[in-house]
Amino acid sequence: MTASNQITVLLADDHTVVRKGLCSLLNVDGHFKIVGEARTGREAVKLAKELRPDVILMDLAMPELNGFEATRQILADDPKAKVVILSANNDDGQIRQMCNVGVVGILEKLESVEILTKAIRTVAQGKTFFSAAMTKRLHSESENPFTHHGTRKAENFRLTSREAEVLQLVAEGSANKRIAAELGISVKTVEKHRQNLMDKLNIHDTAGLTRYAISSGAIENRARIAIN
Repeated sequence: MTASNQITVLLADDHTVVRKGLCSLLNVDGHFKIVGEARTGREAVKLAKELRPDVILMDLAMPELNGFEATRQILADDPKAKVVILSANNDDGQIRQMCNVGVVGILEKLESVEILTKAIRTVAQGKTFFSAAMTKRLHSESENPFTHHGTRKAENFRLTSREAEVLQLVAEGSANKRIAAELGISVKTVEKHRQNLMDKLNIHDTAGLTRYAISSGAIENRARIAIN
């Protein structure tokens, strides 16, 4: 197979072992060319814009900018970008959000190599690909308006992309000055975003923002990281 026939892929995952494993698997296949590796959501946005890969494999739980916000920014810049989510331990509401933002595929991380390569080929051809397990979960979630506790599912709060970035950085323990430097905005603007977040979410302290970020999937619970 010639290089011109290969499908170019950008890998976005903060776990080095996972990235290297995916690289090895796809390189052995011969139909794919890994053009970039991102360790954070912010790197994924940057590399997607620079490299314009055929397909982007995106993990959801990443530092600095989670996969949901990274995907939202990538698609805002290039609506034709093809993002496939590699999901692990994410609830059905989060999966539904990813569909709404415009991803073209979602797979569980435990899927076989055959399913992964089939998904990449399928979305590269302009189609969508959702694994059987994900299709079943999405159908179940759309039919059932209640949580497993029997309470009605809360409507998702609509945060702007910038507010979501600030929320994640606050929850990861960054001070206002560091957030300002990271995002290229003033400390005063960071403070305004923090206040807007608290007003929208009816949360009154940083600990509350952190709990919300974990429960909503904006950041990964440290307990999950230890397990993975």
